Amino acid sequence: MLNYIWAALIIISVIVGFISGRTAEVSAGILESAKTAVNVVLGLTGMMCFWTGMSAILEKSSAVKALSEIIEPLINLLFPRIKKETKAKEKIVMNICANVLGMGNAATPLGLEAMKELDRINPSTNASESMMLFLVINTCSFQLIPTSVISLRYNAGAVNPYDIIIPIWITSFLTLLSGILLCKLLERTRRSVI
Repeated sequence: MLNYIWAALIIISVIVGFISGRTAEVSAGILESAKTAVNVVLGLTGMMCFWTGMSAILEKSSAVKALSEIIEPLINLLFPRIKKETKAKEKIVMNICANVLGMGNAATPLGLEAMKELDRINPSTNASESMMLFLVINTCSFQLIPTSVISLRYNAGAVNPYDIIIPIWITSFLTLLSGILLCKLLERTRRSVI
């Protein structure tokens, strides 16, 4: 549906531009937007390739297991039903680390792998509590280094693209905390109703 809305807005804008006699501005706007889109995509693609490669190196080295052991108590607290599933834990750790480092789209394949592992150990056809909590954590993740936003701000010509780090820390921490608390509250409410 959103695709149709965007297409309609673009078509209407072009038609109004031509009717009002602003053909040159419309053409310049289209070309400038295309140029900007290509620059943004190239910048983000380079960063995504770098971080995806780094995550593959970390996964093949013993760094993931070491990191997994460091945050294992937190993972056990949040996901009590997957204590014995080390593969699922490793995938969750990799995804959380990718999100904390602000890898953006590079975290997506790791998140999909973690969700597949959670689905594999899920006895039900419905989403498990662990799957729902992982989705909330993945969506509301805390970002220590918001590389995607910094890259976008740098490409847009920001004087200091890093000046948003502290506000992002505050908002992403509060969002993550709220999401986890709401998810745990809904889990308890659901259990008490059943």
